Amino acid sequence: MGEIGPEARRWLAHLNTMSQKLWQVLPLGPTGYADSPYQTLSTFAGNPMLISFDALREENLLQEEDLKGFPPLPEDRIDYGPAILARTQVLEKVARSFPKRASPSLKTAFLAFEEESSFWLEDFALFVSLKKHHGGGPWVNWPTPLVKRDASALRSAQKEHSADIRQTKVLQFLFYRQWDFLRNEAKHRGISIIGDIPIFVAHDSADVWCRPDLFLLQPNGQPTVVAGVPPDYFSQTGQRWGNPLYRWETHAAEGFSWWISRLKSSFELYDIVRIDHFRGFAANWEIPVDEPTAMNGKWVPGPGRKLFDAARLAIGQLPIIAEDLGVITPDVDALRDSLGYPGMRILQFAFGEESPAPAFSPATYSSNTVCYTGTHDNDTTLGWYRSEAAQDSTRTPEQIAMEQHRARTCLSCDGSQIHWDMINLALRTPCHTAIYPLQDVLGLGSEARLNVPGREQGNWSWRFRWEQLTPDIENRLRCLTHEARRA
Repeated sequence: MGEIGPEARRWLAHLNTMSQKLWQVLPLGPTGYADSPYQTLSTFAGNPMLISFDALREENLLQEEDLKGFPPLPEDRIDYGPAILARTQVLEKVARSFPKRASPSLKTAFLAFEEESSFWLEDFALFVSLKKHHGGGPWVNWPTPLVKRDASALRSAQKEHSADIRQTKVLQFLFYRQWDFLRNEAKHRGISIIGDIPIFVAHDSADVWCRPDLFLLQPNGQPTVVAGVPPDYFSQTGQRWGNPLYRWETHAAEGFSWWISRLKSSFELYDIVRIDHFRGFAANWEIPVDEPTAMNGKWVPGPGRKLFDAARLAIGQLPIIAEDLGVITPDVDALRDSLGYPGMRILQFAFGEESPAPAFSPATYSSNTVCYTGTHDNDTTLGWYRSEAAQDSTRTPEQIAMEQHRARTCLSCDGSQIHWDMINLALRTPCHTAIYPLQDVLGLGSEARLNVPGREQGNWSWRFRWEQLTPDIENRLRCLTHEARRA
């Protein structure tokens, strides 16, 4: 499912070849429900499934005998169940043998990491161990003393699961060590990494289990209300994400210390941070927990700029991209602009019926904006252009035909190279940044779509293969980038 070792460093070299200066990644946390990177077991931890076996070999932490019985896995799609099981078995062997195989300097580095990360690592390691011990079930179904975090119960659990706890810490250390190598390589090549953090955290996470007072929960730990968005482009019934909402008054009373820690941790991983669902800081869509869809909710005020003022005082300047898509009201625009953060524009949304007639011109985009051909939630550009009614969106045949006509008219093209035309358009807008999914560079269709919002299964499984990135494709993107004076 991808690794952050030699293959990722190879990718950075190809970015240089294509004259690209930015690499945006999805959230890197350990995935939970439905394998979504936006529903992770911790907002601070890394996903050990991304640890590179090749890099472990380089430090003598992994031996060939550890890979005996490793199954063949599909090359075109990620089969998460078998992949996670197989990789977990290998990584557990690596973690168990770490005290014996690690060099003295590596052991010293681990102790330093353990101390520096203790504010989240201790709780996360215990959470993972308890989750494993209880068959992977959510923390609200654990014995009441553990749900309530009774001090005596926690001490007993720490003692009982000490071996598992240490293994989890070792794997986190290895993840962060490899990511540091990768980020330093990116810096050496002049490439900045854009990270991505969802505004909300998963209910079944160490974050909520450790600090239930920061969230709107019932006494038994279940949410009282959950997050989502009202009916939109993707769904007629809206999107019910199920994340618990924040108890903002408690965060404010603590000077937003939890959020400051979260942002500080993010900027240790990334050069720039995109905050998913930025509009939630102005107001979030609150859905009663017993509602099956997101249709019956209400907008509830968020913390506004107080959170970011506190974070800027504690951290300094915050290079943030505000994901301001969906139902955006004047208060959201005002909040974004008051903070000076760039918003986002999606070219696939530029030609719909809500765009100004006769055709929407991206030439009007603000310079303080990041222009995307599409995001992880959109179909690929080729898939979008060729889409049919009721195919993972709410558009009618007439609306699709109108979008196709507007796109051809605006781009002065016949649609046969729509992905390149859209990339070229993104590069030539006034926006200070242009980003495009790799699937668009490769000219792939809907089969390569990453995520369909509102669909609970079957997402996040597309895989890239090196033979897809041909010299002709690399040369074309490099030329377009130079012609647009963005190299």
